[in-house]
Amino acid sequence: MRVQEQLETQLQAAFSPQWLELANESHMHSVPANSETHFRLVMASSAFEGKRAVARHQLVYKELAALLAGPIHALAMHLYDPREWQERTHEAPASPDCLGGSKADSGAKP
Repeated sequence: MRVQEQLETQLQAAFSPQWLELANESHMHSVPANSETHFRLVMASSAFEGKRAVARHQLVYKELAALLAGPIHALAMHLYDPREWQERTHEAPASPDCLGGSKADSGAKP
């Protein structure tokens, strides 16, 4: 199973989200073609009601611990309760451009 599919399956099971958008943004980074290492998550779930942003992120980190320790290098998260998501009219911030580079770009020796 692909990493993105594993993420979606785990998030659906754990949070029963009203909205789930998961984008593979690996192509925006200095990684090999077809990588699954950098993701952007937008999710609205009643599991986040009454919780601050840090607590919401901790819930997701706990659920995805194995994937975050392995194939996933970065996970940008935008987490909302259903009311907040409705107020945002289903819009989340865009990911910034990658400012990093590869070791080859920096002149570092392998």
